[in-house]
Amino acid sequence: MQAEGTESEMTDEKTIGNLKRRAQIVAAMRAFFDGQGFVEVETPVRIAAPAPEPHIDCPVVPSQAGGATSYLRASPELQMKKLLAAGMERIYQIGPCFREGERGSRHSPEFTMIEWYRCDAGYMDILADCERLVLELAKRMECRLPGVNDGAFARVEVRSVYRQVAGWDPWTDWNQDRFDFDMATKIEPSLKERGAVFLMDYPPQAASLARLRGDVAERWELYIGGLELANCFTELCDPDEQRRRFVDARAERLLLGEADYPIDETFLGVLGNIGSAAGVAMGVDRLAMALLGASSIDEVRAGD
Repeated sequence: MQAEGTESEMTDEKTIGNLKRRAQIVAAMRAFFDGQGFVEVETPVRIAAPAPEPHIDCPVVPSQAGGATSYLRASPELQMKKLLAAGMERIYQIGPCFREGERGSRHSPEFTMIEWYRCDAGYMDILADCERLVLELAKRMECRLPGVNDGAFARVEVRSVYRQVAGWDPWTDWNQDRFDFDMATKIEPSLKERGAVFLMDYPPQAASLARLRGDVAERWELYIGGLELANCFTELCDPDEQRRRFVDARAERLLLGEADYPIDETFLGVLGNIGSAAGVAMGVDRLAMALLGASSIDEVRAGD
């Protein structure tokens, strides 16, 4: 009589099955974008100047023979925008990204991201791409996404949900720490009950690399079952404004005791050549979790 497998053996079998299905998800992603006229690109994983965002730290690559310090990317965003500035119009990339100090059921210090960008587009164009992509993947994987009615995701405005759930308006009483704390402890838990949701239109102080429309940042984030999957901008293509934001972000990093990153002067030098564009970063691991019903990122990634 064959003995029953141990818990670790059964977990391994489950993970192997998930990895096979994850491979199908990634293949379907490529087919989707190839069919939409996008070009798959590959940009460096080791970079000289990450985007200086507070609370996002990149692993340092030790310099060799007196060379300059470099970093493992948290995102290929700046490198992909350089390709837009050089004349590419629709591009996507699937590849590894890295963040220091992030480990948990939803976080890994190394993870896989898909990013795509379109020239002459806005964040609502990318929203349509994203919604269509996720629905096609769910259909292919025979997965029912929570809260999806008639093939559309809900849209929720940041201002409205903060007023309703957190009891204050970030536009009239901005406080970064309060905004971040309430996002994690009040807003995101409330989204779990709403199923698949695009959280739309952020305060200007939370614009990051997004373009402003009046006092609203053209930015959205996608949540499924309370799990954040994607972050999208209508891209800021004004090099002077982008420099100002980089300088402010570097100053905030120093106040927080975080490492200072150099400014990518090459990026700022070509940013104005883009004209207009929009793009999004989506976590492949988290998308696989949502589609496969996994409770931990370790269930959809191969271990070391």
